Amino acid sequence: MRFALETRFGRDAATEFTDRLIDLIQGSGGEVVDTDTRPDMVVSAGGDGTMLGAVQHALAWDVPVLGFNLGTLGFLAQAEPGDARAVVERILAGNYAVEERMTVAATVGEITVTGVNDVVVEKVDTTRLISLEVTVDGEPFVTYRADGLIVATPTGSTAYSFSAGGPLIDPRVEALVMTPVASHSLFDRALVLPASTVIGLRVNRDRVVRANVDKTVLGILAEGQSAEIRRGAKPARFVAFGDRDFPGLIKDKFGLA
Repeated sequence: MRFALETRFGRDAATEFTDRLIDLIQGSGGEVVDTDTRPDMVVSAGGDGTMLGAVQHALAWDVPVLGFNLGTLGFLAQAEPGDARAVVERILAGNYAVEERMTVAATVGEITVTGVNDVVVEKVDTTRLISLEVTVDGEPFVTYRADGLIVATPTGSTAYSFSAGGPLIDPRVEALVMTPVASHSLFDRALVLPASTVIGLRVNRDRVVRANVDKTVLGILAEGQSAEIRRGAKPARFVAFGDRDFPGLIKDKFGLA
C-alpha cells in the first residue's frame, strides 16, 4: 500500500513524527511515495491547515485522507501521534472505513476551486466594510455590509464559520451554512441551506474583496464582479475508525462535562 505524506515542515515535532511514521509504514510493509506517484492514501501530519493541503491532493488523486493531529483542536484529524503504530497496523490490515464528506466549490470567471471546509469572501482593506449582493438559487436575498461572508460545509462549520457565530453541523448532514462576518446589516444571522443551493455574490461598492477556498486565494473581485458558490462536484474521502461520533468529538475537543 502506497502512502503520500503531507507534513508541516519547520516544526521539530512534525519532522520527528513524520520520520517515525515513515519508519513505521516501511517497517510494516507499506511504501511512502513522492507527489509524482499516485498513492493509495494521503496522510497528514500537522494541524487542520496541513490537513486541508492533504485533502487537496487526495481530491486530485481521488483517494482517502488520514490526519494525525499535531495541532490544537484538530477537528479534521482522525488519529493522535501516540496511536501511530496501531493506526498503521489497522490501515495495512484494511481495518478501517472511508466516509465521504461533501465539498464546496467557488467559481470566479473561468476558474473553479473546490475545498472541504469553506469559501470565504473578505475585505482586503482592513479599515473598510465591503458590500455584497447575495442571491440564493438566482433569487435576490440580501445585501451584506460586513467584513466578509463565509459559506461552509458541515465539515467546515467547526472552523471560521463557528468563530463568526455559525452553528456546528454534523458532517453526516449535507448542507451549506452561510455566515456573515461582523455584519453591519439588519440581518446578521447564519443561514443553513440545502446542499443543492447555488449562492451568488456580487461586489456592489468600490472596495475590492478577496475570495479564498480553504485558505487558498481564488481571486480578487472588484466592483461589479461576481462569484458563484455551490456544492463540489465530488466528495472528499476521510479515513474513519468508527469509534467517535460528532457529539462525542465536540465534547472531547471543548472539554465539555
